[in-house]
Amino acid sequence: MKKIAVIGGGAAGFFAAIHAAYQNKTEVVLFEKSNKVLSKVRISGGGRCNVMHNCFDAARLTEFYPRGKKELRNAFARFYSQHTLEWFQSRGVKLKAEEDGRMFPVTDDSITIINCLMQEAAENNVEIKLQHDVDSIEKIKEHFEITFADGRKSKFDKVIVTTGGNPQLKSYEWLTKLGHTIIPPVPSLFTFNIPLSPLKGLEGLSVQSALVRIQDVKHEEKGPVLITHWGLSGPAVIKMSAWAARKLHELNYETTAMINWLPQHHAESAKTEIEKFKIIFHNRKVSANPVFELPQRLWERLCELSTITDTDNYADLSKTKINKLSEILTNMQLRLRGKTTYKEEFVTCGGIHLKEVDMITMESKKVKGLFFAGEVLDIDGVTGGFNFQAAWTTGYLAGVNAGLI
Repeated sequence: MKKIAVIGGGAAGFFAAIHAAYQNKTEVVLFEKSNKVLSKVRISGGGRCNVMHNCFDAARLTEFYPRGKKELRNAFARFYSQHTLEWFQSRGVKLKAEEDGRMFPVTDDSITIINCLMQEAAENNVEIKLQHDVDSIEKIKEHFEITFADGRKSKFDKVIVTTGGNPQLKSYEWLTKLGHTIIPPVPSLFTFNIPLSPLKGLEGLSVQSALVRIQDVKHEEKGPVLITHWGLSGPAVIKMSAWAARKLHELNYETTAMINWLPQHHAESAKTEIEKFKIIFHNRKVSANPVFELPQRLWERLCELSTITDTDNYADLSKTKINKLSEILTNMQLRLRGKTTYKEEFVTCGGIHLKEVDMITMESKKVKGLFFAGEVLDIDGVTGGFNFQAAWTTGYLAGVNAGLI
């Protein structure tokens, strides 16, 4: 009988433990340092649990991971979103896709997912031990000795580490002692703080399609943008934060964000449209008659920032004012001064160096019999169910292979 320890009671930990327990002659014990399991599953998607995304093309799926894109190709070839959907549905959990591709249980309740995982673990005799904080792991010949914070020790044949991400580098020290390299952790998936925002007073207003860029970062994101009390949020901003996570950390979250409120236009094409509007509607008030499909209050504010008054007609617009308006519409520059965690769904960029892990089996290349899954690895996706998919995939591979070897 092989004894397998799973350290960490999150999504990856449960999936790894369940799939290890499916194998013949295995005894699986899952250790969680806190007094409850599946905490992030519980709060995901506002308590509805964004289980996965409805991207069913394994190659395209990798495009949603700022870290781990290349390495996940082999992993997704073995277990990806289609398999996740089938696994949950075969256990009575029906999932639905929303317009943006996010998938939730039809119950809109994360408890549905938690109950499914807990029941599957129980039916396959996975033992769950709470309040077991691991202090160290030592490989002694062909076995592992786990020492807990209270001094207790346990021996296992295989160990799967699924402890999730942590913003503190020191939290990974027990893994560096096993010979592993840690990519320094930094936050991912957050909103932008803009204390001196010229958009103050427009809180709650959203634009369904805008283009977000960060100075000195090549990537750009298009999608909904929300104006908040502290700055900017919305899917495009949160996804951009993932792609720019390391650069923004290096800059201490002080840089310039550029917003194109008209992603189908650049400054010159926007200017052309305004000039056409001027000819046709020359007697109309500019601030009261938007050229483009933008929220009225946002249009008024952008006109104000372009020195266009409430009394200006289109006929009154000088070339200078048209240039200013077209520029602010397509390249509005806002000074970032910090970040705010997106709800409670904190995600870490960083973790175990992927070059030290066999991404087909999830086994350590440094220590035979040691496996990794989930956010403890240097893998993170954008918002939309992609981080859970990485957890299901790596958990599956780690569990299956730990049980077989």
